[in-house]
Amino acid sequence: MSDSVELSPVDLEILRLLQNDARVTNKDLAAAVGIAPSTCLDRVARLRDTGVITGQHASVDAAKLGRPLEAFLFVQVRPHRRPLVDPFIEHLLSLPEVRAVYHLTGPDDFLAHVATSSAGELQRLVLDELTARDEVARVHTNLVFQHWSGGPLLPPGT
Repeated sequence: MSDSVELSPVDLEILRLLQNDARVTNKDLAAAVGIAPSTCLDRVARLRDTGVITGQHASVDAAKLGRPLEAFLFVQVRPHRRPLVDPFIEHLLSLPEVRAVYHLTGPDDFLAHVATSSAGELQRLVLDELTARDEVARVHTNLVFQHWSGGPLLPPGT
């Protein structure tokens, strides 16, 4: 069974515009998609209610907050069982350096995107917060030189 929601071309355009600028006013959004502001408000509310829109956030430049060094930490947890996995995820998410955590298939169990103030802080994070834990079997670190974000996420075929 699919969790997808049927979206009209107007809904898709609303999503495209909101993903590019979540601060757009309802009035401007309605004008851009060619519908009345009250209709636009109802459509956005339906997109939230159905879980298509899951929130809004501010994109923050980690370097401007004193964390210019970003890295991806590939982590192997052994044994890979829920009694160890759940507390490990909670621990990662409690660390201020952690920007995102992904549960993976393949040789690594987790991918953590982190931002630190220096190479020394990255080393401290790996040694004191990860490899010091009994369940962590291995950490592989890749530094991020630069990143680019993709465009709006729309359903396949649109």
